[in-house]
Amino acid sequence: MRIGVFFCQVDQEKLINLDQIIKYADNLPGVVYTRIFGVKPKLNPEELSILLKEYAFERIVIAGDSPGYFKPVFAKAMALAGGNPHEVQLASFREHGARGEEAVERAKGILACASYAVPYSLAAIPKGAPVHPSTLIIGGGVAGIQAALELADAGKPVYLVERTGTIGGHMAMFDKTFPTLDCAACILTPKMVAVGQHDMIRLLTNAAVEGVSGIPGSYKVKVRTRARCVDLTSCISCGLCSEVCPVKVISEFDAGISQRKAIYIPFPQAVPNVYMVDADHCTYIQSDGKKCGVCLKKCPKECINLNESDLVEEIEVGNIILATGYDILDASIIPQYGYGIYPNVITAIEFERLTNASGTTGGKIVTKTMQVNKRTGEKEWIFDSTGPSPKNVAIIHCVGSRDKKYNGYCSRVCCMYSLKFSHLVKEKIPEVNCYEFYIDMRAFGKGYEEFAERIREEGTFVVRGRSATVSMDNGNMVVKGEDIVQDKVVEFPVDLVVLAVGLVPAKGTVELCTLLGLTRDPDGWFSELDYNGNPTDTERGGIYVAGMCQGPKDIPDTVAQGSAVAAGVLRSITSGRGIGHHSNLMLSEIEARAKSIHTF
Repeated sequence: MRIGVFFCQVDQEKLINLDQIIKYADNLPGVVYTRIFGVKPKLNPEELSILLKEYAFERIVIAGDSPGYFKPVFAKAMALAGGNPHEVQLASFREHGARGEEAVERAKGILACASYAVPYSLAAIPKGAPVHPSTLIIGGGVAGIQAALELADAGKPVYLVERTGTIGGHMAMFDKTFPTLDCAACILTPKMVAVGQHDMIRLLTNAAVEGVSGIPGSYKVKVRTRARCVDLTSCISCGLCSEVCPVKVISEFDAGISQRKAIYIPFPQAVPNVYMVDADHCTYIQSDGKKCGVCLKKCPKECINLNESDLVEEIEVGNIILATGYDILDASIIPQYGYGIYPNVITAIEFERLTNASGTTGGKIVTKTMQVNKRTGEKEWIFDSTGPSPKNVAIIHCVGSRDKKYNGYCSRVCCMYSLKFSHLVKEKIPEVNCYEFYIDMRAFGKGYEEFAERIREEGTFVVRGRSATVSMDNGNMVVKGEDIVQDKVVEFPVDLVVLAVGLVPAKGTVELCTLLGLTRDPDGWFSELDYNGNPTDTERGGIYVAGMCQGPKDIPDTVAQGSAVAAGVLRSITSGRGIGHHSNLMLSEIEARAKSIHTF
């Protein structure tokens, strides 16, 4: 069969040496012609058909980062040349992970498969190995919880490692979920309790993975559990220790809008529902036992040990699931919105805690007020349940997302949670004026478009156009932006601004990638093996990704991916043969397998 190979839209920064790949293509069986069209060529099917007819190609291979973009042109040209348009094959380097150090060899394998008309995923199958039945899940958000329950309910042992003092992740901080407006805690807390009580799940909170060795199917993992200084089995969560603790620090769970003690429980429904000590702020620990220690005297169960040491242990597992979630972009690095300067400019996660019934104001939406700190005597802006309700609220979309200065990608969930916010504001303060500034409304999920229409019907003033600035005018905040529908610049006086801040990979992602030998995509998220066909596997055999750590997604998609990755792990355990590292595949192995199953 006469084959022509055309390189289109090739990102040469990802491919170490394009010349090597072209030379390899020239020597593939049946290849009689290779050509580079360069980056984003404008192809004419009539002109292209002349070339195809001249060389009498029976098969065309389009190679590059996004070759599917060019397939219609080549297919039409192939038909005009009298050939079979179904013999236009794609060699997608990006789809199959031709990046980093293995780029050249991987790209060669992808080209070989395309020339034989064999899907790369059929030919690139690593050798397997026996699989240990236990699974390690890193991250206790909703994705990790879902995967853990699926595996444990199937009778397989699970180690769930969470770096904070409780499972639940960001979802535990939310008030309502879109588009149904169901209570987030009502959905999540039963799952959290099920994890905490499950006989097949060992929960390791306040812990982190420090080392991984072994091979797929038999990994040895070093886990450090940081000292909680409170015994998990004897603490009854009476709260007496926290009542007498004199140290107050910013509450992470409340996104910094309230305070907690140095001995605390993250939130009332935490799992495990046990107090813990913040060693970085505990007076006793920081003074080497010379000061304070009042909680020791107050505890009726004598379950506090402020001299407790970290526990380091090694566990053996067959598979590892990464469900480390995400972090919020620091809005203070975007100066035009005044976050950190104007007290009533807040982020989305701060608004979630403000409007939540378990939050600092009991769910009442108010603006910050200036008060004197009784302990320090300093003035500070705080949310107080007795504070005034806002009369005008602006919600600004795409803060740090779809912006090449910060994150070029869409964070996917911001449009919908912003619409949810406007509903909650109008529900709790019916007379409020609410303004939504958006670029494009991305209501892509089931029931999402209907939810967006509902918000408009409720009276929210929706402005299409990027908001330019938040400024002060005579002591009042003013949001100035563009309205591209009306083709004018608009200004609105507001009392409260909510920033729909974009999402970024979780802290520690880079270190975890190095530890596990994984790669990240250009935006910093964990790279999957194949975005279309294998979105939960990674290059490393027996290591999977689930939820937000793979890229921004909403709660339904996160839960679905948690279940999907559990199914993949169960498949490897029940078959008894795990999948090896794809990065260790030899080009000769891929060529031989492709040749053995090729169609000509």
